[in-house]
Formats: sequence, C-alpha cells, structure tokens
Amino acid sequence: MARSRTGEAIRPSRRTRREVERLEALLKEAKASGDLEEWRRAKAVLGYIDGRRVVTLSEELGVTRGSVNRWLQWHDTLGVDGLRTRVAAGPVPRLNQDQRDELSGVIETGPQSVGFTTGVWTGPMIGDWIRRRFGGDYHTHYVPELLRQLGFSVQRPRKRLAKADAELQARWVRERLPAIKKKRTHVEASSFGKTRPASGSTERSTKRGQESGTSLA
Repeated sequence: MARSRTGEAIRPSRRTRREVERLEALLKEAKASGDLEEWRRAKAVLGYIDGRRVVTLSEELGVTRGSVNRWLQWHDTLGVDGLRTRVAAGPVPRLNQDQRDELSGVIETGPQSVGFTTGVWTGPMIGDWIRRRFGGDYHTHYVPELLRQLGFSVQRPRKRLAKADAELQARWVRERLPAIKKKRTHVEASSFGKTRPASGSTERSTKRGQESGTSLA
C-alpha cells in the first residue's frame, strides 16, 4: 500500500484527479444539504491538496489546526467516505477473542513489527492494520474505544530524546511487559473483566462536533 511521503498528510493515491472530483461532489452535496461540518471537511482537504497550509485553512474555516489534521488523516485512510457525516446504521464491527489477542500482541510489539516505518502507533494506523489483517471496514473513530476495551490508553504523542526513548522502551520490555502478561493470565483464569495496565500509544481521536463561524460558499 502506497503511503504518504514525509511531510505530507495525504498519500499520492488520494490526490488523483478522480479523487478531487469526488471531493468537489461531496462539497456540493454538503452545501445543498446544509451540512456545515461535512462541507468544512471537504473544503479543508481540497485546499490542502491544492497546496494550502494547515494553519491557513484552520483560520479560514474557523476551526483548530488539530481538526484540519484529523480530517486529512480520515481522508488519507478512507478517502472521501472518511469525510462524510455518518449516522450509525448498526453495531460497530466486532473482533472475536482470537483477533483481539492478536491485535494486543501486535500493539505491544510495535508498528514496525507489521511493516510500518514509524515506531509510534496512531489511530489510523491501527484501523488500517485491522482492515488489512481481518478484512471489513473498521473505521478509525472506533479505534480509541477498542483500545480502552483491550486495556490500552489513548495518549497524545510526546516529543522525547531518542536515547531516552530507547532506555524507556528497554525498561518497559524488561519490567512492565512481564507484569502485563502475568496479570492477563490471572484475569483470564479468574474470568473477571479487568483490563491490563496502559501500554502503547495512539493519537487522540476526538468526536466531530459543531464549530460555528463559517458559512458555506
């Protein structure tokens, strides 16, 4: 799967003329239906593909830079469908226990163990791996709740020195991982539904909400 180049939030395959036409169609649909949030998302992604800066787009649309970056991630992961306002049509896709155990193991060993180049998990990366490994459409928005169910915490990435990261990771593998595995075995044996201590990290996924101050044009 072709991935975004360094410094780019959207991969080349999401920047094609066909994809731009789909975004323009979504923009018109959102304007016609009066869906301001969907309109904003399409407008931001089109602007980014056209070479506009995130900070400029956030100011023009009256939203935070984090919102714009999140929309770019949604589009990079799911294309135009990731920008649509969705009404839940049924239950969230479920993973069986074997699949959950496999996912937990992959998260603990890190994204590089399954082919990613970065060493830090993000929500879109986890959603992408679930889709590739187990099939189906597991939307990025469901990932934070799934991680909480598995006992992982959702955290904002923090900048650290590479040496400090290496030392911290080594200590985690040496001290924390054995404790996590021991507790997991105890929990399974006692049939209680307690979660494991927080481990790993992923980008915070926030719920789409109304942000006033922008008219559809």
